[in-house]
Amino acid sequence: MRRKRTLILSVAAVVAAAGTAWIALPASAAAATAAFTKTSDWGTGWQGDVTITNGGSSAMTSWKVEFDLPAGGTIGSFWEAEMVASGSHRTFTNRSWNGNVPVGGKVSFGLVGAGGTPLNCLLNGQPCGGGGPTAPTTAPTTRPTTVAPTKPPTTAPTTKPPTTSPTTPPTTDPSVPPASSLLPVKITNNTGRNDAVFLYLLGVNLTTGKLGYVNSGGAFTNWTGGQPTPVPAPDVSIPGPANGSSTTIKMPKNLSGRLYMSFGKKLDFRLSTDGLVQPAPWAGADPNKDILFDWSEFTLNDSGLWLNSSQVDMFAVPHVVSVQGGNGVTTKTGEVKAGGRQKVIDQVKAQAGFEKTVYTRSDGTVLRVLAPGKAADGGQFSPTYLDPYITSAWNAYTGKNLTVVPFGDQPNTKFFGRTSGNVMNFTDSTGKTVASFTKPSTANVWGCDGALGAPNDLVVGPIARTLCAAMHRTTLGTLDTQPSGTAADFYKGNLTNHYSRIIHEQMVDGKAYGFAFDDVQNQESLVHSGDPRQAGIIMTPF
Repeated sequence: MRRKRTLILSVAAVVAAAGTAWIALPASAAAATAAFTKTSDWGTGWQGDVTITNGGSSAMTSWKVEFDLPAGGTIGSFWEAEMVASGSHRTFTNRSWNGNVPVGGKVSFGLVGAGGTPLNCLLNGQPCGGGGPTAPTTAPTTRPTTVAPTKPPTTAPTTKPPTTSPTTPPTTDPSVPPASSLLPVKITNNTGRNDAVFLYLLGVNLTTGKLGYVNSGGAFTNWTGGQPTPVPAPDVSIPGPANGSSTTIKMPKNLSGRLYMSFGKKLDFRLSTDGLVQPAPWAGADPNKDILFDWSEFTLNDSGLWLNSSQVDMFAVPHVVSVQGGNGVTTKTGEVKAGGRQKVIDQVKAQAGFEKTVYTRSDGTVLRVLAPGKAADGGQFSPTYLDPYITSAWNAYTGKNLTVVPFGDQPNTKFFGRTSGNVMNFTDSTGKTVASFTKPSTANVWGCDGALGAPNDLVVGPIARTLCAAMHRTTLGTLDTQPSGTAADFYKGNLTNHYSRIIHEQMVDGKAYGFAFDDVQNQESLVHSGDPRQAGIIMTPF
């Protein structure tokens, strides 16, 4: 899934803001101008392009773009430019090969940031708009209130077919349902719990880009009625299976989203003008904090079904995901070992610093174990936990190269990283600098965003995903080719993602989505079929 992840539930995330120039273009092409365009926004971060146009009368031999960031704004990765930071001020200058801009010519550079977008732009010391007062960029007046996907989405599925199958042996059934635009999804309750179960099939229509919900028969309906202050969404729950039984619902083609399952109580969803406000139980005021629930994530389109169990945000209800293809073969993954849920809870509690990441309801029911990033967001975990390791790993490459080989099927595509100050610059095989990353914070690593924001390209994004996975697994700084090693080499550091380590250890096939880019080296709990005939989710005993 590339970060894994298929979820696209935020309007801001689904509909890229291509063409939205926050730096005003000039009224005439009488001078050089620079225009910033936000190309995507996933709530916790954004990607943008800056295009410099030479509308003057002579060729440019160099360029310098400066701007300020609003309070809390950051710039993480960037490409096709050099960057110098001074407080909230950022200065970008040309690389050695792209400083020449002929009359009427254009050149662009890209960046990934978080917080508000750039303000007070200058190009070579003059207003970016080509004259008159400096045009401040206009930050959006409201931030998306939706819980954004944990990785930057694309309009195409972010999931890729696993290059290796789950280690659970596939089974073959000669009776295969016919192909249909409505995929049967069978949800089975083997939990041993007597709570009523409620299901929600929510996502984005990939044909229209509209957010909505699906009923049990597979009919998609757009959400309507959102307000600036979020208001309760309609009750779109589907009655789920009682213990020991199953419920089959239909999933329409060209849908990407989540299938939620809650126990004992319906979930509280809200609608804002920006989209659907999803449950965020790590936030103290979230109305779903005391509800036992979980979800699976999926994309279903012309290329097939991608379905995964996700522990990126939390570990709550153990469940197996499966898909049967037209050839009768069923693959499955996500199965927790017998007693594994309790072992995850006990081992996470016993890990120094992680004690408060386990949340127990007043009646004694353990509802969830929060991923460290979400726990830190809620004040239950140190926000600087990984900082010493990050500094050590980053500085390891001041005197040697880090080699990144991001594509398993393209072993000759390599990028070489070297740290200078707080920036790691990457060159390609010709020596050209193709990407730069500022040293990430602990929060950036947990979220695989900010300084590790991964645009949907073939260079910066793949490097960012590789770096983030290596830091979660504590292999950056010790394994100088990335990705490399095996699962036996992961999580060896004292400061590491013990949450992900413990969950992987309690999986039957070792597969889990313990963090956003756990699909690097195919460690994710994901099934895929290019010709899906039916899917399944089995909630296992706990």
